[in-house]
Amino acid sequence: MLYRKGQLIFCSFLIVLVSCNPYPNRQQEATSKPRSYSTSFKPLVFIDDNRTEKIKGIASDFDQLIEEHAKNKHIPGIAYGIVVDNDLIVSGATGFINIEDSLIATSRSCFRIASMTKSFTAMAILMLRDDGKLSLDDPVEKYIPEMYDLEYLTRDAPVITIENLLTMTAGFPEDNPWGDRQLEETDQMLMDLITDGVSFSNPSSYQFEYSNTGYALLGNIITRVANTPYQDYIQEKILHPLEMYQTYWEYDSVPEEQLALGYRWEDEQWKLEPMLHDGSYGAMGGLITTIEDFAKYVSFHLSAWPPRNDPDHGPVRRSTLREMQTIRNPSLYASARDLNGDPCALIYGYGFGLGVNEDCNGFKTVNHGGALPGFGGGYDFFPDYGVGIMAFCNLTYTSPIPRREALRILFESTEIEPRQLPVSDILLEKQEQVTALIQNWDKELEMEILAENFYLDKSRERRISDINEMLDKAGLIDSTGELQPENQLRGSYKLHAEHGDIGIYFTLTPEKRSKVQQLEVTFDPSEN
Repeated sequence: MLYRKGQLIFCSFLIVLVSCNPYPNRQQEATSKPRSYSTSFKPLVFIDDNRTEKIKGIASDFDQLIEEHAKNKHIPGIAYGIVVDNDLIVSGATGFINIEDSLIATSRSCFRIASMTKSFTAMAILMLRDDGKLSLDDPVEKYIPEMYDLEYLTRDAPVITIENLLTMTAGFPEDNPWGDRQLEETDQMLMDLITDGVSFSNPSSYQFEYSNTGYALLGNIITRVANTPYQDYIQEKILHPLEMYQTYWEYDSVPEEQLALGYRWEDEQWKLEPMLHDGSYGAMGGLITTIEDFAKYVSFHLSAWPPRNDPDHGPVRRSTLREMQTIRNPSLYASARDLNGDPCALIYGYGFGLGVNEDCNGFKTVNHGGALPGFGGGYDFFPDYGVGIMAFCNLTYTSPIPRREALRILFESTEIEPRQLPVSDILLEKQEQVTALIQNWDKELEMEILAENFYLDKSRERRISDINEMLDKAGLIDSTGELQPENQLRGSYKLHAEHGDIGIYFTLTPEKRSKVQQLEVTFDPSEN
């Protein structure tokens, strides 16, 4: 199953462990006393939020982009959509899902989404983890005894865990396109593969390598632990709670007028690809869905952001979703470029069934691609913006959308802004106190707001002397600039003065009554 690296360029579906499980057992949490939390916490917010209107304004540009891409790549049919928060606000389609019967593609057409299935499998595993049914650091052989007799690549290779399968660090070789053709194989075939012995390309827990077989094994674990076929478990626990009623595992179940048939372009003509039935490898790439249904899934992932005090409504916790969207085994793509073609290094990696990357500007993307004989697809969502984009097509191993151009339209044309972090009450309080302190050095105020390390790190006399020197150069203070928070306990601001700006940066201690542990004051003289 081909996979698409996220954010700035396709680069042949680049994708990229945590040695132990740092996350608590949710079943144990449920039986413990309720956790207390701060009621003063302020989550990130959108300022002057008009994302929906701006993105609706570029709908025609996306239509044109898709039409041209379909023509240039000989794609029979494409469907796409853009989500903002909980709503599918833009959707469209072009071409045919069935050439022979002239069935037109729509946002309700059912496409096989291939490896985009993997995050559903990962979510089901985490759901079982959250329910206390398994642990991510459990050896796979605990649930699949057939794994006991595997011949590991090296003597020091650690036993393969569930987390290894999730993060594709089990040591199995990349298995595209062989794995694609195993989609409809039986559970017996999968167990025979393990019993006969598998070839390793790396020691376990050593390096990422994309593995469809690993996700097929995760499906098998779900079936054994839940005591029901993984397909039924995912449908009951994830698809139906999200009201994804037009999502299927078996193509025979799809209404004929909605089913997209797969094609390949060969000898200057479209040739029908055989449809594969669902089977043991379906956990790595078997789902069939519509843009309208998949938009609900993307919206659910977007709902994980920002962290906040609102109730959780499931199917899994927001913290579990954020866990899925966290890079494991990060890698550096030093030669990456941004949408303008300028150098902009990229950190990328694989989470749990999802690719994650963040560029030199802090722009974060979560995504996954999917491809099978007859189909190609992909989706990206941007947690800081509350926006997601997805597209499906019915041509073998083909991207349904020119990604760089699509992102340029989405972000450059609209100039939408990410969420901003409000200033916490404690930072506002300390800003006022720090401003008063550096002008007066009142000893009672010092005792109240300064941490015990403050004058140990630099003497009081030296601090006062250095800061007073800058204040003298700055002259009369005219106003106080807005505080720019880095988090709840750290921020910076400026005092605008007669001859320039006084920059102030401070951080607070982890004590219940936080105090100033670090204070940096600089002076930037005006040019005139």
